[in-house]
Amino acid sequence: MARSFLDGVLGAFSQDMAIDLGTASTAIHVRRRGVVCREPSVVALYSDHNGDRRVLAVGQEARAMLGRTPPDVEVVRPLRDGVIADFEVTEAMLRMFMHQCMGPNHVVRPRTVLSIPTSTIDVERRAIRECAEAAGSREVHLVEEPLAAALGAGLDVSEAAGNMVIDVGGGTTEIAVISMGRIANHATLKVGGDQMDEAIVRYLRDARGLLVGPVTAEELKIHLGAAAPAGRRDGNTAMDVRGRDLVTGYPRALRVHQDEVREALSGIVQLIVDCLLATLDKTSPELAADIVDKGIVMTGGGAQLRRLDRALGQATGLPIIVVDDPASAVARGAGMALDHIEVLGAALA
Repeated sequence: MARSFLDGVLGAFSQDMAIDLGTASTAIHVRRRGVVCREPSVVALYSDHNGDRRVLAVGQEARAMLGRTPPDVEVVRPLRDGVIADFEVTEAMLRMFMHQCMGPNHVVRPRTVLSIPTSTIDVERRAIRECAEAAGSREVHLVEEPLAAALGAGLDVSEAAGNMVIDVGGGTTEIAVISMGRIANHATLKVGGDQMDEAIVRYLRDARGLLVGPVTAEELKIHLGAAAPAGRRDGNTAMDVRGRDLVTGYPRALRVHQDEVREALSGIVQLIVDCLLATLDKTSPELAADIVDKGIVMTGGGAQLRRLDRALGQATGLPIIVVDDPASAVARGAGMALDHIEVLGAALA
């Protein structure tokens, strides 16, 4: 009784939040305010002569420093494949993002729900929980990304019927069949937006003799990237990029065409297609029948790759539905989980 009363008092003053702590970006949903923050999961660190590090910048400001820093400044991404690679830096980044969302006058530490890949092991779950607590959370719950994505897409995950979700993130692609509020079948592929950028860097290096950085590669992916051949009316079919010539060592500009970027991404797209087909192959007939009726819902920042839905639809013969604002779907769903912690029960760790 006393604990329930205390939780109610704290809840009245707390800005509870749901966090999609991703490899490429972090999105934060604050209760009753929606998604208020979406920043790159990037941190700029300054190292003094004693080797001590301090945070210079996080998010978009830190990302703008990539490849442009002096020797005593390092720009790092503290998460790899959806899990924490550097605990101290992740904690600092998360604390700054949370403080930015709550403002300077918050009194009560927030209750938080964090999304995690389905394949996250117990040690990694504990590290994520401890990191969130150290960053300022008073209570931490974990929700698996496909379940959060399904909630954010507006699916009724509680019904005794199959819903299939594919969430293409920065470091991983999560594919899951959900029924009765639980994940019935799933696969995690360590491929996402980051690997797409790396594929473009490799292609330009090997095929065009030009070395470009990850920021340039991401711009090419956004402006020219596609998973299937272009239609007649597609505009913006070429883009000028700048980098270092591998033969002369001098800076050089060249024009890159959409077909080249599509070729660079074809291997990554095929991996996603193969994983989706393998997951469908392991799905029970009854759940498969539901998926035929409903189609497959696609979320995540990678869902914005042009014609990825067409490529997956052609491979499976099923309708692929890309949700509105797919990059925020997991954060929205985690926010819904925050409002129904008592109802979801065992689905939250």
